Amino acid sequence: AAGPAPCLSYTGCNFLRQRLVLATLSGRPLKIRKIRSKEEDPGLRDFEASFIRLLDKVTNGSRIEINQTGTTLYYQPGLLYGGALEHDCSPSRGIGYYLESLLCLAPFMKHPLKIVLRGVTNDQVDPSVDVLKATALPLLKKFGIDGESLEIKINRRGMPPKGGGEILFTCPVRKVLQPVQFTDPGKIKRIRGTAYSVRVSPQMANRMVESARGILNKFLPDIYIYTDHMKGVSSGKSPGFGMCLTAETINGTILSAELASNPQGQGAAVLPEELGQNCAKLLLEEVYRGGCVDSTNQSLALLLMTLGQRDVSKVLLGPLSPYT
Repeated sequence: AAGPAPCLSYTGCNFLRQRLVLATLSGRPLKIRKIRSKEEDPGLRDFEASFIRLLDKVTNGSRIEINQTGTTLYYQPGLLYGGALEHDCSPSRGIGYYLESLLCLAPFMKHPLKIVLRGVTNDQVDPSVDVLKATALPLLKKFGIDGESLEIKINRRGMPPKGGGEILFTCPVRKVLQPVQFTDPGKIKRIRGTAYSVRVSPQMANRMVESARGILNKFLPDIYIYTDHMKGVSSGKSPGFGMCLTAETINGTILSAELASNPQGQGAAVLPEELGQNCAKLLLEEVYRGGCVDSTNQSLALLLMTLGQRDVSKVLLGPLSPYT
């Protein structure tokens, strides 16, 4: 029998998620040293610790060792187990920070994953749950990961700083991925979107929709932007509003853009008209960049290609994002 896989060694806090996800998929232990060791507040941040706890939940038999200052992390991945789980994400990052990595791992679990994540659904840092639902799920389907049980459901919205949102993510198990040939993005046929407002006037959503349509209607008529005003318990703990837009082509490419208002008590107040216009411009920029996968999902597409059969998948991408 082969001995244990050699331990990979890294320094610094960059690419922490990617390193942990890839270690989990390949079953290789890793050690990361000098995590923010030079800073006043050294070590892992609360959102990273929460991410490591999440990995511990979805696997069985992982060994995690962190030194007292949190500057050294040893991770020996267990088996991807899955099942029905719950996790409270740190409100300092969006649920998207956690969900992006779960999308990479979920198809390879032993049992289908069914997980409730709580925290911030929409912020200005991470991809929102709306965008991942609109773009990442169709991408997984192209690789043959599909079925009724593949879904992201937003039960409650939560805006920063306090969050209070809740989503359900379920994904079937697919050990073998089907290769993709995805090199012609095609022309854009329609634009869909969601303008949401929580704990502010429902009028905010309508004002965003009007201003976004003002720009996009010059290009094509088939535009539908839903307004989503969640009330009471399902509106989370902080006020805010924002918008997520997706453009779909005749070949099924989906490109997205999104913006959220500044968190309560941080930065200047944003006008909904301005936010709507800027979001529409961001979508046009994403279209201009081209490619068959938008910049949010480039790394997911490349990972799924790597995990499929060798030398058969082809994808055309626009300019690569720094993360990719």
